[in-house]
Amino acid sequence: MSTATHGIDPALARKTWASLESYHSGAYFAPEVQKNYEDLGAHPRHSYFGGRAAPMGAVSAEAVIATFYNFCPRLVRQAVPAVWEAASPEAYLKARLDGMDAALRRVLGDRVDSAEMRRAAELARTAAEAAAERLDGRPLFAAYAALPWPEEPHLVLWHAQTLLREFRGDGHIALLVAQGTSGLEALVAHAAVGNLPVKFLTVSRAWPEEEWDAAVERLRDRGLVRKDELALTDEGAEQRAELEAATDRLSAAPYAALGEEGCRELARLGAPLAKEVGEALLPWMNPKR
Repeated sequence: MSTATHGIDPALARKTWASLESYHSGAYFAPEVQKNYEDLGAHPRHSYFGGRAAPMGAVSAEAVIATFYNFCPRLVRQAVPAVWEAASPEAYLKARLDGMDAALRRVLGDRVDSAEMRRAAELARTAAEAAAERLDGRPLFAAYAALPWPEEPHLVLWHAQTLLREFRGDGHIALLVAQGTSGLEALVAHAAVGNLPVKFLTVSRAWPEEEWDAAVERLRDRGLVRKDELALTDEGAEQRAELEAATDRLSAAPYAALGEEGCRELARLGAPLAKEVGEALLPWMNPKR
């Protein structure tokens, strides 16, 4: 049973965040965004790092390894600083925002300026601005929180959800570090949950097979992953649940600004939009893409 944190049930806060997550995640797969990155001269394999790290400025590979956490360091060092040699952080930010503007307009049509969109954007912005009052220990989120807000409702909603995602992500990483779990081990545990295809995780994070297999064996030795398949043991599932519950508690404060009714309203308005965006842009939500 969840315990209220900052005046809000962490489970409700998590449900609200999750209802809109695919609305944010479309930025990593939208062809309009990828085309804009290509126009900058960025290598397709590397543009993700330029687009996501851009709010921090032209940072080093080491800063990206630390804040992104679960990517193979060799891949990051191939991409950074090469992405900054191709274009400035400001250019990546514009390419990302312009690309998402085009993608969301294509997918949602006239609904980008609907009453439902405007209300969802208002609610999400309220939560994101509450999060911005809690920068401590959240470096990637803090960089995003310093960016100017877009004006159009569909982009306000996207930016707000991006802020809330990075707020949650920084807290999650802090817990993993305290737990003594490496980025690769965290990725293996995530794969063992079964929410995303293992191939997507291994290819996108570029971990060599031998390093991946070694991490699997370490988790098996700790009794967290089953011997016969990549799935969590009962102990592993319990540890995972405790980690997610702690992440929920660290991430709940922004949603207290909405209250229970506001959280439920945001989820009700945002979930259908996020579902449609996800099915149009995310490969795991629509395998036929």
